[in-house]
Amino acid sequence: MAETVVLSKLLLIREREEKEAQKAYYRSQALFEEVATYLYTLLRKKETAEESYERYIQMTTPLERIKEQAAYIEKLNVQIQKLQEDVQRARNEMDNKQVKLTDAHVEVKKFEKVIEHRRKTYTDYLQKKENESMDELSIQRYLHKN
Repeated sequence: MAETVVLSKLLLIREREEKEAQKAYYRSQALFEEVATYLYTLLRKKETAEESYERYIQMTTPLERIKEQAAYIEKLNVQIQKLQEDVQRARNEMDNKQVKLTDAHVEVKKFEKVIEHRRKTYTDYLQKKENESMDELSIQRYLHKN
């Protein structure tokens, strides 16, 4: 039974690693959501700016105003491009953390299965020994009576 004590200690270590991996995954997920939300906000701003630009072109608007709007749209495009790269990096990081979390979970399950199997083997062994003892006792009683 000492084997299962050692395995139980290893299981505790693996469970701790799994919790740390889970925390890291949740942090990376939150970062991804934050960056993706900001990207969405910028895309909405760009869409609104493009609609305004189209309206300015349709009506008589000072050329300076149209140039400002075009420059604003270009500035948003640059920000969006950079943010798309940040979103992709955050997504990759989140995916990596998810793989590590999955691996840690699998390790925990392996240890749980091994411990469960060893305990079952040990209880089966004890049951077999008890049955043998009972059989021996029954035989002794029978022989002693006769």
